[in-house]
Amino acid sequence: MRVEGNTKKIAEDLLGHYDVRARRLPWRAPPGANAADPYRVWLSEVMLQQTTVAAVIPYFTKFTERWPSVEALAAADDADVMAAWAGLGYYARARNLLACARAVANERDGAFPDTEDGLRDLPGVGAYTAAAVAAIAFGRRAVVVDANVERVVARLFAIDIPLPNARPAIRAAADSITPETRAGDFAQAVMDLGATICTARAPACGICPLRTDCAAVLTADPAAFPVKAAKKIRPHRLGHGWWIERPDGHVWLVRRSAKGLLGGMRALPSSDWEAAPDPTPPMTAQWRALAAPVAHIFTHFSLALTVHVAHVTENCQPPGEGEWWPLARIGDAGLPTLFRRAADAVMKESAQHARP
Repeated sequence: MRVEGNTKKIAEDLLGHYDVRARRLPWRAPPGANAADPYRVWLSEVMLQQTTVAAVIPYFTKFTERWPSVEALAAADDADVMAAWAGLGYYARARNLLACARAVANERDGAFPDTEDGLRDLPGVGAYTAAAVAAIAFGRRAVVVDANVERVVARLFAIDIPLPNARPAIRAAADSITPETRAGDFAQAVMDLGATICTARAPACGICPLRTDCAAVLTADPAAFPVKAAKKIRPHRLGHGWWIERPDGHVWLVRRSAKGLLGGMRALPSSDWEAAPDPTPPMTAQWRALAAPVAHIFTHFSLALTVHVAHVTENCQPPGEGEWWPLARIGDAGLPTLFRRAADAVMKESAQHARP
């Protein structure tokens, strides 16, 4: 491979590029300086898991304005945090976020551990997050491998083993080029390279600071790396949701079980998502199904949710625990995307029927 013997040069070239071209992000310190606040680094890394920078920035800003320290987040109400997280997806991250914040605030006097091993002991902190926080917040040498780093390193070394089996080789290769100093800057430099130049499609090899050392440049198709395993067919499921509306402009919302998909989030009452064609509704009413189901794609399956609508009397009280939420403030309920789409579909249809 062309990179053999050039690992020091690779780090120097990439850090030199980063010093000039680093993205300016609200959680990031300038090149050459460790982040002043590990809380902000940790929060950003949790939010960035499987989520784009553009999507994370407004959520990060909102969270840090409302909960500016790990102690403030630890003291927050679960429902408030889950509502603030709504729309960012992968809701287990929000539950892990609270668990970790409370462990740091209550068991460590608000101080994050400064080593990978110490960070791994925190609830919900895995290998990637521990390495990222150790390197970026504390300047520790750590091998940080996210999707961008994975792509850059697989191309740099032309690793042709299909994912996920390639990951040990990719990590070993990333380890070989990670410098002893400025490991945090180096990790962020590789991430930036993957996000802006060494992109998944049509990498801009002509302007890449590592092009003279990249083994994939010698191939006919650098974008073929990393080699992807054949995609599995995503199963399709059916579900039913119930929209119960009072004449005073309130809709009945429930809180989903703390465990499981969308756990702890406000939602419409719904069936399980492998339901029979005609499931039993939560109460007796004049139900009417929307003309089209609401479609949503989760990580491991796609879903078609049939939404049933009923208008009930002012004194109606559906069974079970829930709350009447004002339709005028439905955007403040923190509904996850699936149920926000369902609410939009119901209100759109209602508005159409109300037109003369």
